[in-house]
Amino acid sequence: MMKKVTALGLILLLLITTACSNAMNQNNRMSQTQKTNLEAKFSMLSAANTNFCAGPSFISQKSDNEMLQGSCCSAMDFHRYKEQVEGLKKYSNINQIPSDPYDIQVSLAKELLNYKENIKLTSEQQAVYDEATKLSHEKGPCCCKCWRWHAFEGLAKYLITEHNFSSQQIAEVWDLSDGCGGTGHEHGMHA
Repeated sequence: MMKKVTALGLILLLLITTACSNAMNQNNRMSQTQKTNLEAKFSMLSAANTNFCAGPSFISQKSDNEMLQGSCCSAMDFHRYKEQVEGLKKYSNINQIPSDPYDIQVSLAKELLNYKENIKLTSEQQAVYDEATKLSHEKGPCCCKCWRWHAFEGLAKYLITEHNFSSQQIAEVWDLSDGCGGTGHEHGMHA
């Protein structure tokens, strides 16, 4: 009887170990596929040039279904790009926050520019916005006052008024949504 229990236990242990090993291998394959897909998207976006430093009128001249792709100022960096895309996932429930800072639909840029013009902040809300500019990596929504600066000012106004975002959250969204390219960032800056 003891031999049957021990044998049954060993078989059960072997089955559990095999199942765990298979699940880990599947997760590793999925992670590798996700990395390969992200690398392919990075390769495409880093060669794109439909995004550049221009004023908001640049956006109004484009059709809604066009995409603003690539970086505007510096070459994209894969390590930074991966961090940005991963970091933005935590905001995926808010459609106005782009999931990819280097691949933005013109219709979203127009929506955000509309928020900039039409959302008025209270003095308390303006204080949140002003503090976010001090905390953000670029000292504002972008490195220069291009279309992105104006659009992401609108995004901040929307997030402050509709989602009660703090200055730290606004600065984090701006930093994760930075489409200027380059490697500059600090880990855990807004934690």
